[in-house]
Parts: sequence; C-alpha cells; structure tokens
Amino acid sequence: MTEVQNSKLKIGIVGAGIGGLTAAIALQRAGHEVIVFEQAKAFMRVGADINLTPNAVRAIDGLGIGEAVRQHAARPTHRISRMWDSGEETSRLAMGDTAEQKYGAPQLTIHRADLLAALAEAFPLQQVRFASRSEAIEERDDGIVVHFKDGSSEQVDVLIGADGIHSVVRNHLFGAEQPRFTGVVAYRAVVPVGKVAEVPNIQAFTKWWGETADSQIVTFPLNQGKDIFIFATTAQDSWHLESWTTNGDVDELRSHYQHFHADARALLDACDEVLKTALYERDPLPFWSRGPITLLGDACHPMMPFMAQGAGQAIEDAVVLARYLDGVSSRAEAALALQAYEQARMERTSQIQIGSRGNQWLKAGGNADWVYGYDAWTIPTRHVA
Repeated sequence: MTEVQNSKLKIGIVGAGIGGLTAAIALQRAGHEVIVFEQAKAFMRVGADINLTPNAVRAIDGLGIGEAVRQHAARPTHRISRMWDSGEETSRLAMGDTAEQKYGAPQLTIHRADLLAALAEAFPLQQVRFASRSEAIEERDDGIVVHFKDGSSEQVDVLIGADGIHSVVRNHLFGAEQPRFTGVVAYRAVVPVGKVAEVPNIQAFTKWWGETADSQIVTFPLNQGKDIFIFATTAQDSWHLESWTTNGDVDELRSHYQHFHADARALLDACDEVLKTALYERDPLPFWSRGPITLLGDACHPMMPFMAQGAGQAIEDAVVLARYLDGVSSRAEAALALQAYEQARMERTSQIQIGSRGNQWLKAGGNADWVYGYDAWTIPTRHVA
C-alpha cells in the first residue's frame, strides 16, 4: 500500500482488538490520521489462543509484522480430522511448508495476547485512547462524535466499529439487541507437550468430531510447539456466562467426553485446570455501513469457532477496508468506499459464518482453497459509483 500525503481523513476505530489494530496499522500506512478507542485501561494478557490459517497469515505478512508473530507462534504440521469413537482419520491436509508453497503462507497458532503485542508494536501507542468506553454515537453534518462514559467525546470523519459481538457501533446502526446464546459451551486448557507426547500427531491441528455437531475437541501446538492448546465444546443450556477468565471444572470437562477415543481422553486427562465460557452468535446482517460508519469482525459477523476463522475474517476485513479507503480524502467519498468494502466482504463472511454454525467443513475431506487461498491484499477492488 502506497503512502498518501494529501488525502488524510481522521478515522476513529472503536475497539483495540485484533481487527481494530490491524485496521489501524493499514489505515495509517494509507496516510490517514487514526485514533483507536479502547475501553480497557491497557493491553492485558487475556483471551483465547488463536488459529491463524494461511489467509490470515498472508494478510498479516502484508502489514510487515509476520516475523514478529512467528517468534511466538507454533507451526502445525497438518490439519487432521478424527472421529470421536474409533479415532479414524477422515481428512488430512498437509500444512507447514506445504501450505506455504501452496498459499504463500503457513498456518500459525498463537496466544491472542502475543498477536496483539505484535500488532501494538506496529502502531503508535499514543494513538490508542485507553479507558474510553464508548456509550453513544452522534452523526452530524461536520462529522461523527463518539461520546464516552467519562463524559468526554471525540469527533472523527469516519468511524469503524471493531468492538466485538456486543458492539456499541452496531447498536447505533441497527438498534439495541442482544446476541443469541447457542446452547453450546467451550472449555479451554493449555498443557505442556511432555504430558501428551504419546498422543499421535501432537504437533498437528487436530479436530475430534463428536456424535453431534456441537460436540468436538480441537488441539494444536502453542509457544513454538512447547505447549498444546485444548479447546472442547459441548451442548449445555444451563451455562450462560460469557467470559475469557472464568474457571471451569476439569472433572466436568472429562465427563462430557468419557466415551471418546483413548487418544482424545489422554488429552483431557493431562489438564490440571480449565476455563469455561458460553458461546454466542448473531445472524448475518443485511448491511454493515451507513454513511461514513462501518463495522468489521465480530461486530458484523460473529461466528461459531468451528471453522477457526473468527480472527482471520476480522484481519481480512481490516486489510480490505484499508484498501478501499486508500486515497480517499472526503467523507462523501468515504461513504461510497465503505459501501464497496461491505459488498466485497459480505458474501464471503456470511458463507463462513453459516458454515461455522453447521460445523461440517473438512469433516470428510474437501477443498480448503476457497478459505485458505484468499488474499486480502490482491482481491480486485470495485468502487461504488
């Protein structure tokens, strides 16, 4: 992306998560003045571990932070599907060098905090306004005013809602509503690789498919392969707490998968502690943008984790959005650019959102190219007249 010195907009981004910071870096490189509003007081080491498939890694590489991400990431050897009872492999994709040759980037698995740290290093910290909880948005003829809980406000030319499934910007565009509880809960744990070294293909991304679409165990390496991340889901209507940090019960975790194959049970037996959260989602939206306001990531297409594309789609959104705003110098032009961005992204994200809900992708093989082969930096950009 070329530097543009004479076409600067003041762009506000609500949310300093993965999508928000990716957009901030790309938009600043396009020559715009960018400010990020974040409700937390500082970047903290919370959240889940993230699977960055080749489409996401290629987008990150285009920002110039690929090497920083690789310093902390693991590089899974394969993507493997196994059946819950027999342990039978139903699909196997070579990743690592094979994916890099085929797609231009490998698969990387990393803790969310390490990815955020790499993104934050590439964006000026003084342009992140911490402890700024957005409460209201006011659209005026001369700009958009974001009002914060502490009584302060900030005016911008363009506003991007990267503020997650409970997005204030989304509520401004569509009216207040609550995401829907899926009836599924997720457990997360990290164990040293030495405790599960006897499990085959432990350095691969492995998905154990359960009896039903909401039952699964996913494992992949972390910290350059020194640890193994375990992510398990099951139906449970009685638990509604959505949290990154709430402790779960290890015995309860094991009880849900006691009939799984011995290799899968060995993974859970290695867990000393576990975190638990309820999973929420929303339906695809009819549109994302109105005038010089738009959404990206979970703010517009929150999805179940079953295709491992939540973070990847937010990263793709951010890059494509910045490409559409490259060279734009007025709010009127920006409004058209945001419509074009929305049109460029909506079909893909809706397809992945719905596919994640159905949870059948790559269960018995299939073509991963339409997901992994997407390049946010080179897809054609078509502007709205």
